[in-house]
Amino acid sequence: MNILLVDDDYLLAKGSARLIERLGHHKVIITDNPTEIFSLCRGGTIQVILMDVNLPGAVWEDKDVSGVDLSRFLKNDPITAHIPVILVTAYAMLAERQPLLSSSHADELCTKPITDYEGLLNLIDTLYQKSQKQKENQGRR
Repeated sequence: MNILLVDDDYLLAKGSARLIERLGHHKVIITDNPTEIFSLCRGGTIQVILMDVNLPGAVWEDKDVSGVDLSRFLKNDPITAHIPVILVTAYAMLAERQPLLSSSHADELCTKPITDYEGLLNLIDTLYQKSQKQKENQGRR
C-alpha cells in the first residue's frame, strides 16, 4: 500500500515513515507541498493519507492552507474523495476532535507523538478496506 505522509517536519516524518514501512510493509511518500499532494492523489497511486494539521508555509491557489483545508479539498474532489485521510496533530484536545473531523471531512484523527504504531497500522488497514468496499459498491451503481 502507498501511504502519503504530509508533514512539515521532515526528520520526524522520516522516522515515522521508516517505522510504518518496516512494521507494515507499506511504501511511504513524504511531502508537505500541496501541488505534489494533489498530483499524487489524483494520479491514483495513494491509498491512505496521514495529514499533519499544522503546515506552516503551505500554500494552495495563493492562500495559506492547513492540513484541515487540504483534507477538505481532497474529500470534496470526486477523484480523491475515496482516499482515507487520518489527521495527525500534536495540539488537539479531546473537545477539538469532532470539530476537526467535521471541518476537514477526514476519516480519523491521531495525536502526536505516535507511540502505538501497531494501532496506527491497524487503523490504516481498516480505513483502506472500508474505502475499497465503498469504491466497489459505487462501481456497481
